[in-house]
Amino acid sequence: MSIRNASTEQEPSVLGIDPRQARKAGLAAFVGTTIEWFDFFIYGTASALVLGKLFFPDASPAIGTLAAFATFAVGFIARPLGGVIFGHFGDKFGRKNTVITTLLLMGAATVGVGLLPTYAQIGVMAPILLVLLRVIQGVAMGGEWGGAVLIATEFAPPKKKILYGAFAQQGSPVGNLLATLAFLGLTFLSNEAFTSWGWRLPFLASAVLIVIGLYIRLHISETPEMIKAVESKLQKRVPLAEVLKNHGGVVLLAMGAVVAGVALTYVKTTFALSWATKDLGYSRSEFLQVITVALVFQMVVQPFGAILASKIDVKKAVLWMLLPEIVLLPLMFLMISTGNIGLSMLGMALATLPTCMYYAALAGILAQLFPAHIRYTGISVSYQVSTAIFAGTAPFLSQLLLNVSGSIWPVVFLGLGYVLLSLVCMTVLLRSKAWANRPGHLAIAEA
Repeated sequence: MSIRNASTEQEPSVLGIDPRQARKAGLAAFVGTTIEWFDFFIYGTASALVLGKLFFPDASPAIGTLAAFATFAVGFIARPLGGVIFGHFGDKFGRKNTVITTLLLMGAATVGVGLLPTYAQIGVMAPILLVLLRVIQGVAMGGEWGGAVLIATEFAPPKKKILYGAFAQQGSPVGNLLATLAFLGLTFLSNEAFTSWGWRLPFLASAVLIVIGLYIRLHISETPEMIKAVESKLQKRVPLAEVLKNHGGVVLLAMGAVVAGVALTYVKTTFALSWATKDLGYSRSEFLQVITVALVFQMVVQPFGAILASKIDVKKAVLWMLLPEIVLLPLMFLMISTGNIGLSMLGMALATLPTCMYYAALAGILAQLFPAHIRYTGISVSYQVSTAIFAGTAPFLSQLLLNVSGSIWPVVFLGLGYVLLSLVCMTVLLRSKAWANRPGHLAIAEA
């Protein structure tokens, strides 16, 4: 299907921005990423709670959890592959059809996990198939994020690209919240019922959400900037080669800038859930409530990061958003270690504030660093390689540090390292030529 044929009758002109289409694109990006993140996050929650004992039953509880977190990491390792594959198709053939494909692929893999027999039923094939399905999830997620961000930002006026990018980013806390609520709703089940069949329900429920997301995405237009790139014949035969040859330094800096926005989420939720329920005496229900409160807080506060970065100098906004995490992250772990649910809720909510605001602004910043004809590939490779290296390994490394040291402080220092890395890389990136020469920058300056 051609890009023109994939568009609706209300398709905006190449040079103009239709506000109605822009709002529709923002909604499509938000709903689609919410569903994709729900699928991705329910696996993380299940890894912390049940997958270790069902698919790695011969290991000790600590090693079984480590093995479950390793399969969790596999999904992240596969995400760069998805970024390259779907970035290629998205840059050559358009954003719309690409994100429809990623949505369907993610849904099939997620429902597959919900139907998967356990180790007790089919032996070693169970963890093998689990890993395979997690790889498919990772490939789909690797292609989804970049396409959703571009659907939102490429319809946006130059001054509002960071703000519109936040539509796609908002899918992460909402999807995570829905995933947590799904498992929280299962806490009324007995441990036996939850372990036997209850854990499967969130995975199977994904089928309904996929249908909703598919309907919305089928009714959006191709983006004006992609149409312009096609009509100008700017597409490259191999977009990845162009990105690595002429924008390699930007990719490396962007990878570092992404870390705090993604890796800390899994330290605070996936790892912390396992640590609190296995070592600190919290029940599954209690700590899922702690995470739920933090996610509600994130959902409400996160968009203000994009608003802040749109209103003041972006470099100052980044500093204001990230620096408080250096104090709030250690405070969170101290408050959780008290065993008090109220203090745990407060600590996690406070520690969520800096990085969630930063995450809201991140997509719109990255989307402006690459020209349209290689943008899908550029932002996907930057984001997904970073998540593979840092976010996907965060629960595994955190659990490993805890197992080896017996102390939570090495985990805290790991998290602080993520923050400092992003702060340095983003600061350098915002002083680079790629940011100074970003598309639309002159138009903003002249306005």
